[in-house]
Amino acid sequence: MPDSIKVIDLYSGVGGLSLGAVKSGFNLIGAVENDHRILASHKTNFPRAAHIAEDVSSLTGKSLASAAQLGTADLAGLIGGPPCQGFSSIGRRNLKDKRNLLFLDFFRLVSQMQPAFYLAENVPGILQPQYSKVRDASSKMVEKDYQILEPIKIVANDFGAATTRTRIFFIGVRKDIKGADLLPDLIEKAKSKKPTVVKTALVGLPINISNSWTEYEDSWRPYDSSDFNSYVKSLNRLVNDLGDKMSIDRFIKEKKISGCFGTLHTMEVTKRFQKLKPGQQDAVSKAVRLKADGFCPTLRAGTDNTRGSYQAVRPIHYIKPRVITPREAARLQGFPDWFQFHETKWHSFRQIGNSVCPIVAERVLSAVRMALSM
Repeated sequence: MPDSIKVIDLYSGVGGLSLGAVKSGFNLIGAVENDHRILASHKTNFPRAAHIAEDVSSLTGKSLASAAQLGTADLAGLIGGPPCQGFSSIGRRNLKDKRNLLFLDFFRLVSQMQPAFYLAENVPGILQPQYSKVRDASSKMVEKDYQILEPIKIVANDFGAATTRTRIFFIGVRKDIKGADLLPDLIEKAKSKKPTVVKTALVGLPINISNSWTEYEDSWRPYDSSDFNSYVKSLNRLVNDLGDKMSIDRFIKEKKISGCFGTLHTMEVTKRFQKLKPGQQDAVSKAVRLKADGFCPTLRAGTDNTRGSYQAVRPIHYIKPRVITPREAARLQGFPDWFQFHETKWHSFRQIGNSVCPIVAERVLSAVRMALSM
């Protein structure tokens, strides 16, 4: 892994963008996340990176470089997915939401650290007219030194993921570096020629899930690798110094995976789910039954304990009358089977729902490397 192309992931979450960066050949040297549970999970999967438990708004370019042990080397990229709740269409779209300012902090740090490129991911709602001041203010921080690309709308299933998750990518390249003009075409060419549907993404995972599997150790269950397809094999590709050794050993040697948590449904709920046709929504829970030959809708994270600890609506399995497990959600989002999430079902789903799709991240960042000859 080239040490010269170093990146730092701001608002890293569990590491969807970090994973895409490492798989595309970048050297992840630092991750910033102020939720200690999430940061602990990130550290499990990315043991080589410096883990910085700070609010991004409290950091300066100098303090971040020091915390990430950047040294005298240039920073190749500053990447991140600033919190999007203030911009989200399913939220209140509050113009005064303090989390909106975290988007500006990303660009403030770009202007201070002067990486070769930056990449910020957010929800489509950020392009709404009421947020033009936020976008304009962020651009003004970097327009002197960066060639700013038009925001790029990316639908995950276009890039080989099994979800319709749609996000906006903001990318800029320092003006002294050539290749920015090539990026839009290269990202377009990175689209997948063959779609990955739900049944393709979930192959080999346990289907019969007991509602008694509520503890972390219970969630480790055997998988069937005999039908693993190119999608699953690509997800599970190992990268040096990436991942938790114990979890990888269990995955390879014991042929087991974690995250197969069960959910207790009442008989009434089970009967309702059983009657649903593919793509149909349950009238009570609002959960949608997945289509075997379709895509998973955007997975939601729910709210944290400061906002009521509400669980997000989870899709219903396309065969069984139950909601999907965290491991199934991870497959649909594009995470490897050896990747570890929090040891509880609720926090696992929150980490997955808040994550950048790793498949999209890998393809977009691979295009960046190609365009900028990194």
